[in-house]
Order: sequence, then structure tokens, then C-alpha cells
Amino acid sequence: MAVWDDLVGQDRVIEQLAAAARDADALVTGEAAASASSMTHAWLFTGPPGSGRATAARAFAAALQCVSPDRAHGGAPGCGFCEGCHTTLVGTHADVEVVRTDVLSIGVKDTRELVRRAQLSPAGGRWQVIVLEDADRLTEGAGNVLLKAVEEPAPRTVWLLCAPSLEDVLPTIRSRCRSLILRTPPVAAVADILVRRDGIDPALAAQAAQATQGHIGRARRLATDERARARRAAVLKMPLRVADMGGCLKAAQELIDAAAEDAKQVAEEVDTKETEELRAALGAAAGTGGRLPRGTAGAMKELQDRQKRRATRTQRDSLDLALSDLTGFYRDVLAIQLGSRVALANADARDTLERVASASRPEGTLRRIEAISACRQALDRNVAPLLAVEAMAVALRAG
Repeated sequence: MAVWDDLVGQDRVIEQLAAAARDADALVTGEAAASASSMTHAWLFTGPPGSGRATAARAFAAALQCVSPDRAHGGAPGCGFCEGCHTTLVGTHADVEVVRTDVLSIGVKDTRELVRRAQLSPAGGRWQVIVLEDADRLTEGAGNVLLKAVEEPAPRTVWLLCAPSLEDVLPTIRSRCRSLILRTPPVAAVADILVRRDGIDPALAAQAAQATQGHIGRARRLATDERARARRAAVLKMPLRVADMGGCLKAAQELIDAAAEDAKQVAEEVDTKETEELRAALGAAAGTGGRLPRGTAGAMKELQDRQKRRATRTQRDSLDLALSDLTGFYRDVLAIQLGSRVALANADARDTLERVASASRPEGTLRRIEAISACRQALDRNVAPLLAVEAMAVALRAG
């Protein structure tokens, strides 16, 4: 299996990356001059959520580290089987650093550590690769720190940055990167990979792919997690529950509570383990009543602050997912009202869609979609989540 197999519906991008990987291999082996290469030191992967930006970056990193012996017989970098490919894809390669944040932003301190890492020579003699999956979450100060490293890279260092769009990255950084724009994968291709790679029932895979409109990660979660399907079903009932002001406020509160429950579940799975590991590392012996040694309280406080930031992001991500489902619902309502023949994302809720469509007009549906967009923008500006969702619920009622 080649490293590109999980990159769904991105033939043009795969072609460009494969060519760059071949040129990079020639540079390492001394078979080509740098001036004639399509390889460069900084890449920016952009595309809508679910398009596979991070998957493309990790696949390219694996191809850069590929050491397949079949190369001598015409094999291309990125075989997927050699030690370089395998260790990169599973996250254990010594020369590949994959950075994904579980908090709202990436600060200067963490970025400086990345820049320091980028100055090291590769241990394996090929490339030092830094994959920054959330480049759009860099603070302004962190972006300025990164800029210096991208401007003056070490000879064998490659930066692979991922962001939803070019506008999410500082102009000074994106101007120094080669840009690759990924598209939303076709629904049929997403369903196929769920069946082929995850062993999901074809009917369930097709329904999940259609419901998420080609978002690979969300489709997999929807197909494998019963709780995710239950939450989506609850969200799709919200348009029927905003008939009066009391219903609006109750629906908004339940949406916030569901997002908080998601954050709590993540905390239960991760926070306890992290806390115990840190206590053990700091020397909090069980025989001393579990008390931390003197002078280590700061480290514990830093961990607790990080866990709080992670809970905030988890709640925001859960809310954003619910708002995406609501947007898809009203998109289907609009399609029915206009007599469009496009496939419905929420065909399993057709009765509800037709009920809402018959009780409103297309212009009202468009205003509801705008209200959902306004809620997302309010959340991005750090408006209190409950206030933002309540305002949206009232707007959905008004139409």
C-alpha cells in the first residue's frame, strides 16, 4: 500500500507531491542539482475541513523518508512498507515531528521549540520534517517566530504547514511556501475508503459519507460511534423545537450541555492519565500520601491550565460540528424548496426536512443559514457560547 492511498480524491495533489518526493530523493542521493528540483523547503496545505490536509502532509513526510530497496528497480518514494514510511506514518520516526494542538492557539514558547528542532541535522541522513497540522492557530507572535525559520531554513529541513485557507496564515509565511489546495473528496470515494480501510458496512458507510458531505474524519466517527449518531439526530430535531421562545432557550441550553459533555468525556479519558504520569515523573511517591515534592507545584499548575484550554477547544469543536450539521439541514431544506435534484445530505431525515420546507419560504431558509454563520463568527470572537447559541435559536425561530 503506497503512502498516498489514504489521500482520497486528490489526484492532482498526489501527482505534485510524488514528483517532489522523487526530486527530493535525487537530491539526497546526489543524482540531481537543487536548481533543477521541484522540491522546496516549505509547503502549505490548504483545503476545507475533511479534505485531508494533515493526511497529505504526513504522506509526503513518509515519502521523503522512504528508503525502499525497490528504488533501484524503478520504484517511487512512498512505498508504504519500508522502515522510513512505516515509522513516519505511525509517528515514531526520529526525523519527523508532527505537531497538532488540542488547545485554542499555539504560542511563542512552543514555536521556539519547533524552530530549535528544525535547526538539527537529520539523524537518518535524509530530511528533518516538521508537520504543523494547525498553522492557522499560531498567534501573531508565534507566526513571527516561525517566519525566521521559514526564511532561513537548515539545508535538510522541510516545513509542512496545514491550514483551512491561505488567509489563515500570515502573508509573510505563505509567500515563502509552495501552496497545495485540496478539494472536498467525492462522497463515493469517502464511502469506499470507509469500507476498504475500516471494514464498515457499505450501507452505513454510504450514509455517513453522504451526511458529512465528504468530510473523511467526521464520516468515520459517524459510522463507528453510536453516540455521534445520537447527537447528530438530536441536532437535526432542533429546527422543530424553536416554535416558541421557551423552546429556543431550552434547545440552546441542551446544545451547550452536549458540547460540555463531549469535553468532559475527553477529560475523563486523558486528564487523569496525564496527571498521574506527571505526578510520578515529579516523584510524588504513594508512600508519602501522594504529596508533591517541594518546588514542583508550578509544573502541575501548568498541566491543569493546559487541560482547561483543551476542554474549551473540545467544547468549541463539538459546537462547530453541531452547527455544521444544522447548516447541512437547512441546505437540504433549501434544495427541496427550490426543487433541486442534488442529493440530500440528510436523506434519513427527509420527513423532517419536508415538514420544515413546507412551513417556510426559501428566503427564510437563507436567513436561517446566515444566522448559523453568524453564531460561528460570534464563537470565533469568544462570545459566551450560550449567548451565541441562544441568539441563533431565536433567529431560527424568526426565519
